[in-house]
Amino acid sequence: MANNKPLRRSRKQQSVDISEAQIAVHWREEGYFSPRAQFIAQANLTNKGVLKRFSLDKFPGYYEEFADLLDWYKRWKKTLDTSNPPFWRWFVGGEINACYNCVDRHLAKHKNKTAIHFVPETEHEAIQHVTYQELYVRVNEFAALLRDFCGLKAGDRVTLHMPMVAELPIAMLACARLGVIHSQVFSGFSGKACADRAVDSESRVLITMDAYYRAGSLLDHKEKADIAVAEAAKDGHKVDKVLIWQRYPGKYSSPTQLVAGRDFIVNDVLKQYRGKRLEPVRLPAEAPLFLMYTSGTTGRPKGCQHSIGGYLAYVTWTSKFIQDIHPEDVYWCMADIGWITGHSYIVYGPLALAASSVVYEGVPTHPDAGRPWRIAEDLDVNIFHTSPTAIRALRRAGPEEPAKYNHHFKHMTTVGEPIEPEVWKWYYKVVGKSKAVIVDTWWQTENGGFLCSTVPGIHKMKPGSAGPGIPGIHPVIYDDEGNELPAGSGKAGNICIRNPWPGGFQTIWKDPARFVTQYYSRYCKNPKSKNWRDWPYMAGDGAVQAADGYYRILGRIDDVINVAGHRLGTKEIESAALTVAEVAEAAVVPVADPIKGKVPDLYVSLKPGLQASKALADKVSGAVVFQIGPIARPRTVVIVPDMPKTRSGKIMRRVLAAISNHQDPGDVSTLANPEVVEKIKEAAK
Repeated sequence: MANNKPLRRSRKQQSVDISEAQIAVHWREEGYFSPRAQFIAQANLTNKGVLKRFSLDKFPGYYEEFADLLDWYKRWKKTLDTSNPPFWRWFVGGEINACYNCVDRHLAKHKNKTAIHFVPETEHEAIQHVTYQELYVRVNEFAALLRDFCGLKAGDRVTLHMPMVAELPIAMLACARLGVIHSQVFSGFSGKACADRAVDSESRVLITMDAYYRAGSLLDHKEKADIAVAEAAKDGHKVDKVLIWQRYPGKYSSPTQLVAGRDFIVNDVLKQYRGKRLEPVRLPAEAPLFLMYTSGTTGRPKGCQHSIGGYLAYVTWTSKFIQDIHPEDVYWCMADIGWITGHSYIVYGPLALAASSVVYEGVPTHPDAGRPWRIAEDLDVNIFHTSPTAIRALRRAGPEEPAKYNHHFKHMTTVGEPIEPEVWKWYYKVVGKSKAVIVDTWWQTENGGFLCSTVPGIHKMKPGSAGPGIPGIHPVIYDDEGNELPAGSGKAGNICIRNPWPGGFQTIWKDPARFVTQYYSRYCKNPKSKNWRDWPYMAGDGAVQAADGYYRILGRIDDVINVAGHRLGTKEIESAALTVAEVAEAAVVPVADPIKGKVPDLYVSLKPGLQASKALADKVSGAVVFQIGPIARPRTVVIVPDMPKTRSGKIMRRVLAAISNHQDPGDVSTLANPEVVEKIKEAAK
């Protein structure tokens, strides 16, 4: 983050020389929107006294309220163990099972209630309504298969590479029942990306699907499993079994052949386990529930390790009080379970509350922009949760579409990236019909659940603002020197959290040093201290706090590009480009996009004697897709004669970013090779 000195540069210089945060603090504050009386009357939380009850002087005891929403085999002895900062341990001594809390405990009252509405992308296919009783049966049978056929036990890791189908939460909950640590890889990621995560987690079993629908096409997904196993083998890791769910039970929908002795059709093997029932394994609260890999600022993805007790308590409380989920609600989070939002707010949070959660297979704008509103109308969805990217896409494709349908949302969530005020207002007025309350939530993969948001039954809404810290979370903004920036200062800085919280990840899998360095070292007051107050968590996002205490999030302060709510490390993309033998150097810069927010442009220079060509640019783009997946596909690959560099050899990415964003690159006279800038401009046309 650049410093916060008064801005005295020319307008031309500002476009390239000032951080996003420093420009953003000049955005005007929007007016307030109040929740309707009808919403407040039914809201789970309307008592403003909660804010005092969760004041910092009552930490950590107030988090017992979160844990009390769950059923425990054995109550914890210590709410928070701070003996080894910053490796916080929550609800120590407690014993619990996440699957029991999401399934078994609801059977007495809700066994015939729908747990999961699976909506296929193709509209001619019937929606599947999986009741809590059916979920119980299917989870038990698959857990028996994992235990007896695969030999899995508590503490083992399994990699899932599955699309948005009902079988994905079933597989996750089956793992949770056994204490097996699941690692779900976004289905859009490549086989190579899946391999990287399987190798890091040392998974011996890969669970996948033969095919799934995306934008009208039945995609061959099994081929990625073959690539994943082959790529893992190159790294010296053997995947013993590949379990393949069938998109159409009884029919194999992939043209990719099965490998004898390694590949097994789940639907066939499951027949051996019909009627099997397994007692949930009693597990320590601090045992890991899952790994969620996220891009970092180095090429290697990092495995965020989340606990059972702390994580589940946190997502259950936030689902109940921030998303206002009641058991009778039909709730649709239009995210992907391959990301943390899907884990927390499609599977674990809503199911812990006995809600009905919608799982939609496909693209929200397929076959047209009315599809989400038809689904909402048919299922009587009353809580809707999506990303600004999806909102922008729906607004662009069919701005008048929502008005055509008889859907009624009481509550809408936005997540994953900042939402522009104008887009927020369309979401409120057109999608929510000026009746739904909106929570604009801020959090990250590492955090487990919401950090900043208005409490919908208490706070007024403000477009473009995430709101205050949720009850129990106490944010602070520091400048580069560690000085606290007060509310209303008009200055941006690094948003941090003063206190630990149960949903926060425990560590980076197999890399605790990186966990400390990346998230806690920057503002640690005393590295030898055992006092949690000396260990603020640094989120890596820039923010500014308004006079009313609300936070506006301003984007990443490191070189991670937020593409449609998916965090992609620039180093990871650059590393993928460098797997092409002809490429000498690579540099990725973010480009503003009206739908996705940001997209990557990839600049590459070639080894001596080689010529630029479209075929070579396509080869580089293909390498990125192979290594990471289509989500990381560059908007364009620009082959340049040389990179703009300082005299010390550092690539000046700000110059490339300015060119990609059609801005003036400013003064380039200090570059070691200023003459190359015009050549790059020409190449980028």
